[in-house]
Amino acid sequence: MNAGEQARPGVMLAVATIGFALTFWAWALLSPLGATLRDQLQLSSFEQSLLVAVPVVVGSLGRIPVGALTDRLGARRMFPAVALLTVLPVVYLGHFADSLAAYLIGGFFLGLGGTTFAIGVPFVNAWFPPARRGLALGIFGAGMGGTAISAFTTVQLTTAVRPSFPFDLVAVVLVGYSAIAWLLLRDRPDRPIATGSMVDRLRTTLRLAATWQLSFLYAVAFGGFVAFSVYLPTYLVSAYQLDRADAALRTAGFVVLAVATRPVGGWLSDHFDPVRVLVTAFGVTALLALVAGLELPLVPGATAAFLGMAAALGAGTGAVFALVTRMVPAERVGSVTGVVGAAGGLGGFFPPLVMGLVVGTTGSYLIGFLLLAVTAVVAGAATATAVRRSAAASAA
Repeated sequence: MNAGEQARPGVMLAVATIGFALTFWAWALLSPLGATLRDQLQLSSFEQSLLVAVPVVVGSLGRIPVGALTDRLGARRMFPAVALLTVLPVVYLGHFADSLAAYLIGGFFLGLGGTTFAIGVPFVNAWFPPARRGLALGIFGAGMGGTAISAFTTVQLTTAVRPSFPFDLVAVVLVGYSAIAWLLLRDRPDRPIATGSMVDRLRTTLRLAATWQLSFLYAVAFGGFVAFSVYLPTYLVSAYQLDRADAALRTAGFVVLAVATRPVGGWLSDHFDPVRVLVTAFGVTALLALVAGLELPLVPGATAAFLGMAAALGAGTGAVFALVTRMVPAERVGSVTGVVGAAGGLGGFFPPLVMGLVVGTTGSYLIGFLLLAVTAVVAGAATATAVRRSAAASAA
């Protein structure tokens, strides 16, 4: 193998990760504006939660067909196509949305930006050997840091330039990325190509026990990350009376730490048992959720609890996809990733809605944090038992 061929996997990983980050940036544009849109459109707490959650659920469910299409068509076609199509709702939201209904429609189609995860995982999986897939997929998964880009910049650019500017910027960047991806991305020539209809492949995927087990684990790990990235700005404003810009920046810190620890979770899974990594991550999450529920002073207590959860959830997401590559046949990685990725996004859809309803009814956030702790404990127990047995059987 010559030097150029040796460098190719790294180039492919870099281009895919950048694309994932940019489309996630688009996918997360509405979340930092939640409090602003609440005042502008006079929304209830539930309506505000629904507005920022719609792109999450659509982007999650959309991963199922996108993952299946990627198994057949490859990432070289899918990445540029999805990036270009995402430009349409971005422009619509920036210039034409002016009511709750309009923002819900735009948010629905903005969900397309959240589907690229199901494109990148099978693509990266094909380019790297098994011993390096955990780290490679963890690096690719760090593209979820696009959420942090949105958290750091959206409110600030809206205030400093004009309300439509963040949307205009994202649209231009996505168009540029589409051209670069078409020129640089190459599917691995010997990658396994799925056969049969999409419906048949999805049916086969849903028959795999690993699909359901990994979906549950990712719903808790990645879903927890998404839920916090969506709802934390609102929580910090309501519970600690922070201004919106400060809350957005603190949320970005949470996101950055979760993103940074995702490759760490993949690396640990390459060198140790990914089941053990996941059990530890879920245990830490449960403990710190209980601490956060006490509503300690923001500094240092609550900040330490939230950052600790970010690190644990980030490592957990990396470990889940290290398990995917061990438990799933190569030609089904895209389809399984689509279902697992959908479960992760749906895991992030419901907690903000539940929190909005609970807070509106009781005025307290405690119940929401208790539910998170219980869910993490259940996930850890399932990992230590059923998932451990399935992973061992796959390796046999």
